[in-house]
Amino acid sequence: MTVDPAVLEELDHLRGRLAELSGVVLASTDGLVIAHDAHGIEPDSIAALAAAHLALARRFAHAVSHGDLRESVVECDRGYITSYTAGPNALLTVVTTGDANLAMVHLEARRCVRRLVRILALEPKRPRPEIPVQPGPATPLARRTPMASLASSTRRRRAAGCPPHLP
Repeated sequence: MTVDPAVLEELDHLRGRLAELSGVVLASTDGLVIAHDAHGIEPDSIAALAAAHLALARRFAHAVSHGDLRESVVECDRGYITSYTAGPNALLTVVTTGDANLAMVHLEARRCVRRLVRILALEPKRPRPEIPVQPGPATPLARRTPMASLASSTRRRRAAGCPPHLP
């Protein structure tokens, strides 16, 4: 897959603006690498993990009725991993050291995402479908007991006090 040089230039620009940057990965929401500037970290693994993390975080945001997810921050002992949605089909993941100014990381990464969305033409042309709400059952589920799974003839024998039939 050939990457638009403007995308690589944007990732390089981000590296120049954030000295504490360890790596940056632009990936699809399916976890495939679109472009990266990651030295010392595996971009394929970061892309896959970030996509899974984004999907879970989106579900979490929906579960608490806070609207669409925009970004997620993971704080570790030695740094930060921040992921930003870049349109409906992509995400930007930024890995920084622990001495990074998180406010500056957010500022620069958000600017980068806006430019990447324009470059990749990822602006949504139609609204994304809502996550379907799964209604609970109208009546409570029947409670299963060990006796309910036995054959009816075995239940009658036990009720009558007879030992179960041995094969």
